[in-house]
Amino acid sequence: MSYTALYRKFRPTVFEDVKGQDHIITTLQNQIKANRIGHAYLFCGTRGTGKTTVAKIFAKAVNCEHPVDGSPCGECAMCRSIAAGTSMNVIEIDAASNNGVDSIREIREEVTYRPTEGRYKVYIIDEVHMLSIGAFNALLKTLEEPPEYVIFILATTEIHKIPVTILSRCQHYDFKRISIETITDRMKELMDTEKVDVEDRALTYIAKAADGSMRDALSLLDQCIAFYLGQRLTYDNVLEVLGAVDTDVFSRLLRKILNRDVAGVLDIVDDLVMMGRELTQLASDFTWYLRNLLLLKTSDNIEDVLDVSTENMVQLKEEAQMIETDMLFRYIRIFSELSGQLKYSTQKRIMLEVALIKMCVPAMETDQDSVLDRIRAVEQKQEELEKGLENGSAQRVVYVSGDSASGNGPEGSSSTERRASAKTELPAAIPEEVQEVVKNFRSIADEASGMIRGYLKKARLSLGGDNRLLIVLPDSLGVSVVGREDHVQELTDLIEQKIGKQVEIDVRCIEEGRRFEDTFVDIEQKINMEITVED
Repeated sequence: MSYTALYRKFRPTVFEDVKGQDHIITTLQNQIKANRIGHAYLFCGTRGTGKTTVAKIFAKAVNCEHPVDGSPCGECAMCRSIAAGTSMNVIEIDAASNNGVDSIREIREEVTYRPTEGRYKVYIIDEVHMLSIGAFNALLKTLEEPPEYVIFILATTEIHKIPVTILSRCQHYDFKRISIETITDRMKELMDTEKVDVEDRALTYIAKAADGSMRDALSLLDQCIAFYLGQRLTYDNVLEVLGAVDTDVFSRLLRKILNRDVAGVLDIVDDLVMMGRELTQLASDFTWYLRNLLLLKTSDNIEDVLDVSTENMVQLKEEAQMIETDMLFRYIRIFSELSGQLKYSTQKRIMLEVALIKMCVPAMETDQDSVLDRIRAVEQKQEELEKGLENGSAQRVVYVSGDSASGNGPEGSSSTERRASAKTELPAAIPEEVQEVVKNFRSIADEASGMIRGYLKKARLSLGGDNRLLIVLPDSLGVSVVGREDHVQELTDLIEQKIGKQVEIDVRCIEEGRRFEDTFVDIEQKINMEITVED
């Protein structure tokens, strides 16, 4: 006998087996017991929540010869006939492929004939929103006043596409998304029946990935079991099969973003792509991770709500102290937008990288919720600059010699001369190898790889403490690219090939809102100037 998929094998056959829709099941059972059966029902809700399954059980229940508490017995001839799909009383129609007026006209002709057996003829029209306007109009009169032995059950995932005239003629039932706990419990029950060894954490992740759909959960579980057939199904196995990412990776990614380390973030993305991870799933899971952080930061005693392990809870609490609430709102907005874009994008990696760079560099956005993050970025740069000054990495201030109306030196200089002198802040002596690099820098930059060559065209040169060559770029994005360890090594090697000496390189960024001349000295212009240093 051929294999049957789990979601088909364990499809509920009685109302008691339907999970997560108690509000609907109770109502339908009460109607059957009290013989208050309606003539038209509309079942709506997301995929895999039980709409068609409940419709079939309801069709059996209303025709069952010996119903038990409003549920079909499953033993009588009618129940067996409907379950086998051979009954003439239950007609299933797929509106996606039978959406024309002619299909509905056939129904209108058929309903005039009484059922050959049982009490009711039940028409189950799936994906009813796919019917054409003409087909809906043809259905109206029959739906409003059908014969007493006919029941219509319409099922749809998009209720907003159903005309109001149809809605007003039906009893309307909303099928809810099934909770993670309910799906997990159902899968545990089925795995015990199937005698498959599965880790609880693995089932919880599958339930979360199913997004409220029992059918999706069982399909994913089927896929994972098939990949690791005969082995214990673990959490890591599930991540591997579904192309998903462990929470440890999300933690590393978030910390890189908080440090505004664009290069580090792109390295993580590169690693995930090389591992074959699904980027759409990554975006969805990272949004969920940020949601957990937001709940933890804004609510008290939320641990019971968050479905995470003890170790992950400790990690989340630590990260919640590292991030501000407004930043979390901004990050969730960016990734929520990204999740919608990735579904239709052919360049998913680029879309993901752009979103992550936006998070690292708030200056790229003009939205109101990015303003606080931009201010925070400026404050961090200011703190880094102040630390550098404390560590003695500040440039020495020197003055160009020259007489003024009131004498020599800083006391006798006019304000204009002081500003000019501040731009020529040079140490007493520039090392010979640095001078050689400066003279040849443009030709060295032209030999660099394409990724950094464009950024180096905008670079300006200065001198740092310990006689390091400073490559100063106008924005932090350029710094994150050129400043990557492999790119710095590439420049060091090119310099060594050109002048035969090693020079230490440091890549810096011009502070936002300031000019290059306010912080650095352009040694490329000044390298040949004769200067006098005053102690």
